[in-house]
Amino acid sequence: MVASRTLLAAALAAALCHDSSVALAQELSFTRTRLKNNLTVIFHEDHTLPQVAVNLIYRVGSRDEEPKRTGFAHLFEHLMFMGTTRVPPKMFDAWMESAGGSNNAWTSSDLTDYHEIGPTPALPLLLWLEADRLATLGQEIDQPRLDLQRDVVRNERRQTSENVPYGKVELRLPELLYPPGHPYHHPVIGSHEDLEAASVADVRAFFAKYYVPSNASLVIAGDIRPEETRALVERYFEAIPAGQRPARQPPFAPRPLGKVVRETIQDRVEFTKIVVAYHSPARFAPGDAEMDLLAAILTLGKSSRLYKSLVYDQPLAQSVEASQGSQDLSSVFTIEVLVRDGVDPDKVEKALDAALSDVLAKGITADELQRARNAYEFGFIDRLQSLPNRARLLNLYEVTAGDPGFLPKDLARYRNATTASIHEWAKSTLKADERVMLRVVPQEKSSSKGGKR
Repeated sequence: MVASRTLLAAALAAALCHDSSVALAQELSFTRTRLKNNLTVIFHEDHTLPQVAVNLIYRVGSRDEEPKRTGFAHLFEHLMFMGTTRVPPKMFDAWMESAGGSNNAWTSSDLTDYHEIGPTPALPLLLWLEADRLATLGQEIDQPRLDLQRDVVRNERRQTSENVPYGKVELRLPELLYPPGHPYHHPVIGSHEDLEAASVADVRAFFAKYYVPSNASLVIAGDIRPEETRALVERYFEAIPAGQRPARQPPFAPRPLGKVVRETIQDRVEFTKIVVAYHSPARFAPGDAEMDLLAAILTLGKSSRLYKSLVYDQPLAQSVEASQGSQDLSSVFTIEVLVRDGVDPDKVEKALDAALSDVLAKGITADELQRARNAYEFGFIDRLQSLPNRARLLNLYEVTAGDPGFLPKDLARYRNATTASIHEWAKSTLKADERVMLRVVPQEKSSSKGGKR
């Protein structure tokens, strides 16, 4: 049965009003299997459009890197596109695009995700290209290829972090929140020194350890027949040796900061930014959904607590944003305030603390909770209209929750949140005496030498 995107959205919206768990679980119906080499394969059938999406996740992120070898997970995001004997350099993209497809990838602290989309007839090509680089790339990495991609990554660090306004926050904040030796202490992109120190042997060993079928999960979604598609997957992937899934750290409570950590960074920016960061509950742990909803209550819309207080009622800030950065081991709740020109940042910080203290003392209202929940569910529905997003969500659930059908339980976390539970988690998380206070200031307006690099 074919339905338009508009009808799908309407159906999902109606379902949320009645029984969101059942309706959305049906919309994300799937079958899961495991090949002889332990590759997990998930199929999601949807014949709405003649297209297919492929999503392949490897359970490796920056948290898995060895000391003095940071940035390896992200480096491989680039190395995987450099070509093999059977797929010469630049032909991975060229062949895929000539078949009407496209691809991309991303790396986080916890995983690395490769994804493609294309017309239905392109599926064999998409699968063959992924299988080819998984099977052969590890032994084909040589010094010229490593040097080339290492330079690309180092240049990306300069372009996306070092030379972008406020980009240094992404590099410095993990180092302030987590002590040396913690898996999240260093930024995902790594350091120039560690990338320069990497040898071909180091990189090959990293690939051999993490880029194996036992450590991967593959989702194929769209205009497919699962039985026929499984035969394709077996043809291209099953002969690849299984390898062994590396052991990883389980979620754990972060080591308390025990104090306020303050630092000022000079940057080529026009306005001062105040960044406040707290340790918060890990992904899917109790309190994770509550802090996600609290972020919306604080800064989503002009009537939100912090926007109203800092931007509308008092002309102190140009903007204010809050987010619950969910991660597998522990998360980070962040508030960012862009200070209005000519306003004393100390005054802004005091106003921010006063607004937060009011939340901690009085809690939130039922109306605030409902607005935040509605916004979350609307965004969830909107994302589900995209086939690649559905493929990604199924795979993320498999990798992070161990269940591609986790969607009803995920939504239930938000539906079961109460004003009381959000208040309790806010009080236990937003501790004024345990947080990072990071300022980014214009160079010409500061006599400080900034933070340590």
